[in-house]
Amino acid sequence: MSKKTNHLASSLGPYLFQHQYNPVNWYPWTEEALEKARQEDKPIFLSIGYSACHWCHVMERESFEDERIAQLLNEHFINIKVDREERPDLDHIYMSCV
Repeated sequence: MSKKTNHLASSLGPYLFQHQYNPVNWYPWTEEALEKARQEDKPIFLSIGYSACHWCHVMERESFEDERIAQLLNEHFINIKVDREERPDLDHIYMSCV
């Protein structure tokens, strides 16, 4: 039985690619994802991380692989995952807010 992939399946970077089988319907940061959020009038659930991040792996295992959590996220948000090593500009913007 093959697993269903989300929009990260065609990602080249290892961090995004490793999340391709999450039941969360992840999108990479693209105009397509941003437009989908506008069209569906849904907020964006943004997750920024990197391959060597311990807590990113914990969050994936405890949250993003959970079918119930994924269902809630998929129903109410457009889910975008960003590799901070590929997009340090976005990481800087959001880290300056915390």
